[in-house]
Amino acid sequence: MPYIKQEDRQKFNKILKQLPEMKTKGELEYCIFYLMKKYMKNREFRYTNLHDCVYAVMHCADEFRRLYLDKREDEARGKNGDIEI
Repeated sequence: MPYIKQEDRQKFNKILKQLPEMKTKGELEYCIFYLMKKYMKNREFRYTNLHDCVYAVMHCADEFRRLYLDKREDEARGKNGDIEI
């Protein structure tokens, strides 16, 4: 998952915190795709490298879903009740 050592985060956090606010899904997708291309820039277009790049993004999406979307769904089910059959 995207959790790396605190000392390894510093070199990225300094730059990432300077990013402007992303206001649209398109801007978010642009930034993600840019990072993916940057990751692949000096790597061979071999299956392993391409797979690592794609699955890194998918694993981050899974973690985001686990931390935020699932919680929101649980709150909505608690508020509105589960589906009864």
